[in-house]
Amino acid sequence: MTALNQLYPQPLWQWFEQICSIPHPSKHEQALSQHIQDWAKSQGLPVIEDEVGNLIIKKPATAGMEDCKVVALQAHIDMVPQKNADKEHDFEKDPIEAYVDGEWVKAKGTTLGSDNGIGMASALAVLASNDIKHGPIEVLLTVDEEAGMTGAFGLQSGVLDADILINTDSEQEGEIYMGCAGGVDGQISVPMSWQAAEASMSSFSLTLSGLKGGHSGVNIHLGRGNANKLLARFLFNHADDLALELVEFSGGSLRNAIPREASISLMVPTDKVANLEAAIAQFQALIRAELAIADPDMLLTLTSIDTPAKVMTEAAQNTLIDILNACPNGVMRMSDEVEGVTETSLNVGVISTDEQEVQILCLIRSLIDSGRDEIEGMLTSICHLSGASVEFSGAYPGWKPDNSSPVMEIVRATYNDIYKKDPTIMVIHAGLECGLFKEPYPHMDMVSIGPTIRYPHSPDEMVNITTVGQYWELLLAVLERIPAKG
Repeated sequence: MTALNQLYPQPLWQWFEQICSIPHPSKHEQALSQHIQDWAKSQGLPVIEDEVGNLIIKKPATAGMEDCKVVALQAHIDMVPQKNADKEHDFEKDPIEAYVDGEWVKAKGTTLGSDNGIGMASALAVLASNDIKHGPIEVLLTVDEEAGMTGAFGLQSGVLDADILINTDSEQEGEIYMGCAGGVDGQISVPMSWQAAEASMSSFSLTLSGLKGGHSGVNIHLGRGNANKLLARFLFNHADDLALELVEFSGGSLRNAIPREASISLMVPTDKVANLEAAIAQFQALIRAELAIADPDMLLTLTSIDTPAKVMTEAAQNTLIDILNACPNGVMRMSDEVEGVTETSLNVGVISTDEQEVQILCLIRSLIDSGRDEIEGMLTSICHLSGASVEFSGAYPGWKPDNSSPVMEIVRATYNDIYKKDPTIMVIHAGLECGLFKEPYPHMDMVSIGPTIRYPHSPDEMVNITTVGQYWELLLAVLERIPAKG
């Protein structure tokens, strides 16, 4: 097998191999952060860890480029922790098992962390170099991007000197990003009431698995199945005629990942077990036919469990099923201004059950504030009608496109010179941190580039090796072309 550190460009892949070896899921980035800080200090590079945990590392210009505008290379330290159900992996302790598969680098049964580990590796490789031409460099590595953008929210004015910021979190070679969606978390709380379970009934766990999942922004337009919504649909269709009694509903693990798996615990009259099995088989065939192209491998698994002590009351169960079935999900509207780009979407990401309530955690994304407001209104209305409650938190702004951006023109022209074709200028339906950086640094000129990454936020995540080399060549050429101040 080809080792990662033998791939081109070696400086970048050597850093990515180190990144994979040190656990760094969201909110648990400290070990990797400390490793980077220790390395920077050993190289004599000034490094600051701010109050929220962001790292700022500075490097002087190479000879003759001291008067160039200051460039910040920006990436986030954390990665999304997702694994297949049959994979034993502790994201807080175990390294990522990255490997080469033809033209791609993948991970064994887990997310790879190329989002945004490749971008981070490229920034660190620039810091480590002694043969790359560049003006004054600042590397900004933010924390908790995937789970709330805590680092970007906490970045203070006056910490950076940069005139230009190059975000490295884009995921398609040949596309240059100049704008992104904003977003907000919505948490619906459905009050629960309980009654004693009847020992004469049969008890089961029904698990829905086999879906592709993926990034709830980048992949939302692909029409993939949402495990939470599909199980809710099954319950809406069959709970009454099978006299099902719900014990628990759980599904998904991250609000920004399309849920691949969900499960319910339930009880059913013993004389209806055969009907339940038939309904499951019928529903599985139906969904596999509907999603034959987008997500063909959905699997429903019924397993006997011990008799629970209690089940949801009929009223609480009906309210929960109706809310889940009515809750919008997926693409709400495509953009009129940017062809092929999702304008507004909603992901019903995580469902959990406790004594008091069932919580439904959603992520709303939109390129425009009014689109986000509309979906907030939909969820609020559903809760008003049902007696549930909803809270919205963690709102972050979109990054408004700037068609007159000087660094955009530099990147565009550089790409054309290298590859003899024009790149595609895009707006991404995902939450890049650039919109938040505009508040403390309103005059900073920004652009986002990156290699081709497929299926981020899922265990199918992979990064294309050739495009990593292309991204690296573009980045170095752009750094060499940064103009002088004034």
